[in-house]
Amino acid sequence: MFRAASPRAPLPAAQRTPSHEPPNTAAASPTPAAKPAKQRDAFFDNAKYLAIVFVAMGHSWEPLTDHSRAAEALYMTVYTFHMPAFIIISGYFSRSFDMRPDRLRRLITGVLVPYVIFEVAYTFFKRWADDDPTQPISLLDPWYLTWFLVALFVWRLTTPLWKIIRWPVPLAVAIAVLASVSPDIGDDLDLQRVLQFLPFFVLGLFLKPEHFQLVRRREVRILSVPVFAAAVVLAYWAAPRMTSAWFYHRDSAQELGAPWWAGVVMTLALFGCSVVLTACFFAWVPRRKMWFTVLGAGTLYGYLLHGFIAKGSRFWGWFDDYAWLHKPLGEVFVTVVAATVVTALCTPPVQRMFRFAMEPKMEWAFKKDAAQLARDRGRVEAKAQA
Repeated sequence: MFRAASPRAPLPAAQRTPSHEPPNTAAASPTPAAKPAKQRDAFFDNAKYLAIVFVAMGHSWEPLTDHSRAAEALYMTVYTFHMPAFIIISGYFSRSFDMRPDRLRRLITGVLVPYVIFEVAYTFFKRWADDDPTQPISLLDPWYLTWFLVALFVWRLTTPLWKIIRWPVPLAVAIAVLASVSPDIGDDLDLQRVLQFLPFFVLGLFLKPEHFQLVRRREVRILSVPVFAAAVVLAYWAAPRMTSAWFYHRDSAQELGAPWWAGVVMTLALFGCSVVLTACFFAWVPRRKMWFTVLGAGTLYGYLLHGFIAKGSRFWGWFDDYAWLHKPLGEVFVTVVAATVVTALCTPPVQRMFRFAMEPKMEWAFKKDAAQLARDRGRVEAKAQA
């Protein structure tokens, strides 16, 4: 559900290997000598922040969709592109990933360790907030938002394989289609989501800077307005006729009570719609530095931390106790609160507070590789000779 998430999603879901990598989603490369830090690209930080705001707003709308067709239409529209956008960005900044030891360490500390920490934290939170002491801790069955970290870990590990395949995106789409008609996959590691969202990560791997320049052209920005309007109208028509569960990509067609061939049709249709709306979203992302640009480095913090509030609001019955929240002004209020809360959770003070869980260094857990030891010896010798 994406700082991405692959999801720092993005959203969801969602580091610094190229000049701008979402936090906790890439391996940083050590350099033999200190070099000036590369400037982050404001466009991608802006995109990650805006995507995570849409993720939070979508979660806040979920309790409203049963009583509001308009809320359901906006919910479906946003769910079509917010996590795909986060995942595409995660894939884009995974292009340089290989099995180099320092990058594997970064993958473990920036993705796997936060998964374990938040899976345990969410479990204890549910036991307390939902009065459910039997809720088990299961690292094989991601709960709520932690699925994105599992997916990002798996996707990142497979990056070298996608680089040697001739037609990677069509193959990833074929895998997603097969997953959508395979009810026996089960819930372990949320593999349905891992496989059904896979095409967006692979697409991101093979995008180039010029592709993002293309969608940021003025004519694309203008065209995106009627496209988005048409998407909302279509979602308004579809709201009472289909379940929004298709947009979660967590179940097969058969598990949703549909014939197997519906999985093929819906997977292909949603992939096409998601790519189009994600392009429209990117078209309107500011390319210059904005007041919220700095928050783009903290989107994974906002993603994982806002889950406690989103779930808590359900456990504590806020939407049931305050009927006015289901009125138009209440829906606007909920939207503003969700955007404000996730914005606050992406700020640098919050990042510093929770860095121990999100980006632990854990130097004690790893051996230094031979190349790193040689670089360290070189620095010592250079200082001694100076």
